[in-house]
Parts: sequence; structure tokens; C-alpha cells
Amino acid sequence: MKLTNEGIKNTTEWKSKGYSLPEFDREKVEAATKANPFWIHFGAGNIFRAFQANVVQNLLNQGLLDRGLVVAEGYDYEIIEKMYRPHDNIGALVTLKSSGSVEKTVVGSIMEALTANSDNEKDWARLLEIFRAPSLQMVTFTITEKGYLLRNASGLMMPGVEEDFAQGPVLPKSYIGKVVTLLHERYISGELPIAMVSMDNCSHNGDKLYAAVNEFATEWENRGVCKPGFLAYVNNPSKVSFPWTMIDKITPRPDAKIEKILADDGIEELEPVITSKKTYVAPFVNAEECQYLVIEDSFPNGRPELEKGGLYFTDRATVDKVEKMKVCTCLNPLHTFLAVSGCLLGYTLIADEMKDEDLLRLVKRLGYEEGLPVVVDPGIIKPRDFIDEVVNVRIPNPFMPDTPQRIACDTSQKLSIRFGETIKGYLGRPDLSIENLKVLPLVFALWLRYLMAIDDNGNPFELSPDPLLEDVKKYVPDQIDELLHRKEIFGVDLFEAGLAGKVKEYFAELNKGKGSVRKLLKEI
Repeated sequence: MKLTNEGIKNTTEWKSKGYSLPEFDREKVEAATKANPFWIHFGAGNIFRAFQANVVQNLLNQGLLDRGLVVAEGYDYEIIEKMYRPHDNIGALVTLKSSGSVEKTVVGSIMEALTANSDNEKDWARLLEIFRAPSLQMVTFTITEKGYLLRNASGLMMPGVEEDFAQGPVLPKSYIGKVVTLLHERYISGELPIAMVSMDNCSHNGDKLYAAVNEFATEWENRGVCKPGFLAYVNNPSKVSFPWTMIDKITPRPDAKIEKILADDGIEELEPVITSKKTYVAPFVNAEECQYLVIEDSFPNGRPELEKGGLYFTDRATVDKVEKMKVCTCLNPLHTFLAVSGCLLGYTLIADEMKDEDLLRLVKRLGYEEGLPVVVDPGIIKPRDFIDEVVNVRIPNPFMPDTPQRIACDTSQKLSIRFGETIKGYLGRPDLSIENLKVLPLVFALWLRYLMAIDDNGNPFELSPDPLLEDVKKYVPDQIDELLHRKEIFGVDLFEAGLAGKVKEYFAELNKGKGSVRKLLKEI
């Protein structure tokens, strides 16, 4: 059994092992896709293979689509060369159920895989051809938030950007330079319309993509190195759109336990590849069962009916509400509470914390009782249903290898958005009292206690990376007042908000010796 065109032809064997297979004629779909591509995706990583590619496969199986996907990788070309092509762009998706079972799918919806490498004449020529195609409706991205940056944290240009600015749309080296060069090709081919859709997990992602593309177009026009009018094309929403999206699906690194399950089924050549750029890729991906992709419905060249595959299409304001629901109340704050408390209590797996009665009760109270009252209902997803799924299905999933130590990274950067917005919601509502918040100030106190790097048994532990770590550590345990005033960390001045007293009270209780963390958690 091999994950190749030839290898999946013995459908009886695959199905006898419990695999769902492509139910369409791959050869016919590949020909149609190459003749009239409708969707090209940049970023050939695990989230794309587990989510977007599987959605398209389901629609192909149902006969609702007649063409598949084209994928391009502009950072790590070895993903295409060493993983996609040897397997004919076919991979296995293992869906990890909270029940402890797995669902196995052979995904064959990717019809073409290219390196977005201007030095590769064949692949680059094909990408230019795709962008000239009137049939192309959407260009999507999962290249991580840093993929849109033109400058590093010090304000210096990222490699290749200044050179690309100077040379114009000719053999670009930077990632965004490649994307804008291809978009320019679409412009000179008749100002063809297109949706440029970031699907990365960052706030207002469409604006980040637009800012990068617009800066390139502005530089090129100012320097006279592109066809005049390109900047106007980029800024004409009837020609080029940059929708906002909200994506939510946990797709961990391919797991050795999952590899063994597949190998025991008889699948050959499953060995992962670690590229020279340290990307870890395998012929399979493993992912949680829950997934959300909410997209602003702005597609100048039309779009397929992807809502029939479970995606949500709506307006920009609703995308924003869904994102705030997730980040500020229904998911991320619960993760942060479990992260800092888990580090103090010696846990090494988030899922195991959900078996702890004290932590489970506090998680539910934080989400349902304290957070839910200030959530703005986006209308398309019910907040209570979302929390139900988070608490009962997603976080307890035994397959999810998320650790408190990983989630605790960069906590100083997360508190303001994950908890500050809830505090502001309470302060702005006459029917809600800040006095009713008990678990939320406990999270702040637990974080301060966490910064002392001593667990509840009195043993030292290593703090997770955080850009403000050295700065904030100096305030504990004796100078926390100054820290509690800092709006950039907590979203509000906790003294002005009326929560500092409660945080200080909790912090004092947490510092009464061994077992004091557990004692306070039980009491609350």
C-alpha cells in the first residue's frame, strides 16, 4: 500500500483497512484543473493538507466541484520536491477524535504542486500561466503571520525585499515579492479580477496581506518599474479583494504514534522528511476533528460554493465578531488559564488537566459564567455551542499533544487581548459587576506566581520564552503593584478597573508555601 496514484488503485485493500478514498476520476479532474485553475494556495504545510484540501476532496466526491487545488510553496521548496511529488500529491489525513478513535482518509484533491521559485524556470513559468488564467478565482495563503512581513523587528528589510523593490516584477526573491509579481502578471493580462485571501491564524489577516502587497505596488509605481496603473488595480476592490478570515483547527506535527498506526495497516514509505530549513513533513497529517473557517464574502471573480463543504461566508464585521469570540472569551483565555496553572501543578499535557476536577470547574466558570455574558454573538456560530465544543471535545482530546509549557509562551503578550476585553466589557455594562469576576483575576495572580518559577511542590521549573520575561520577573513577589498598573500587559490599569485588590489577595494566598496553589484553586 503506497500513497501514490498507482498505490491507491487497489481500493478493496484500502477500504478493508478503514480508509476513505477519493471517489472521483483524478486523471480527469487533474486535466480540468490544469486547463482552468480556480484556486491556488500558497503554503504547502499541514493545516492546508488537513483542512482546505480535505474540504475540496469532499466537494469533489459529492460532484459539487469538477476541479481540484493547485498548491505552491515559496519558502521551503523541499516540501514539494521531497514529499508532494514522490507521492503524486496524495497524502493521508488522520483525524484524531476526542473519543480516542481515529478516522483515516486518503486525500487526493491536490492536482498540481509547484515551487514558487523564480530560479526554477519550469515552475515559475507555470505560475505565471496560472495567474494569467481568467478562470482563477482565489489565491489563498497559510504562510504564517511572519510571512507577510517586509521588515524584521529592528525595522530592517527582510532578505530580498529591497532588491525586489528596485528590480520590479522580474525574478523576485522575497515571498511577497513573488506574490506581487504574479499579481502584476494578472494585471497586465487584462486587469483580471481575483480574491487574495489570507487564511493565517492572525487578527485582520487580510489587512496584513494588503499592506504588504500595497507597499510593493507603491514602490514599483514610484520607481517606474511596473506597468502604470498597477497600484490602482491593487486598490480597486472590484478587481482585487483582501478578505478577512478566521481559521481554527489544531494540526500538530505528524506524530510517531499515528505513523505506527498507518504502518501497521501496511502503508509503505511513511518516513518523515526534515528539510534543510528544518521543516518536518510526512506523507500524512494528523489533526483534531473540529474546524472553523469563516471568510469575508468578497470575491471579484466569483467563487465556488465552498459553504457546502462547511466553510462560512459572511461580512467583515461578522468575521471580526467570530475572531473576538474565540480569542477573547471562548477558547484562548481558557488555554492561558490551563497553561499557567498547569505549569505550577506539574502537568505536561493540556488534555490531562481536563481530568482535574478543580481545573475543570474553573475552566467552565471562566468561560460560561464570566466570559459568556460579554460575548457579542456573531450570529453564524453560537458562543455557547462553541464553548461546549472547546470544553467537552477539543481541550480534553487525548491525541492533542499541546503542553502547558508551550501555551505559556509569550503570556505577557496575550493577557491584554484574552482578558482585557472581557474586563472592558464588564466596565461598560451597567448590568454587570466587576465584583463578580473571580476566576479572571485568579489567572493574573497565577501568572504572577508562575513568574517565580517555583511549582506548587516547591521545585524550580523553566519558564517558557516571553519577550518581557526579564522585565516582569523583577516585580515578583514584592513589587507587583507597579506591574498591575501596566495597561499594555493587562489591557487596563487593574487598580483603575477595581481588580488589583483581588489579584493581590489571591497572589498572597498562592505564596503561603507548598500546596498553596492547589488549596486556593479548591477554595475558589
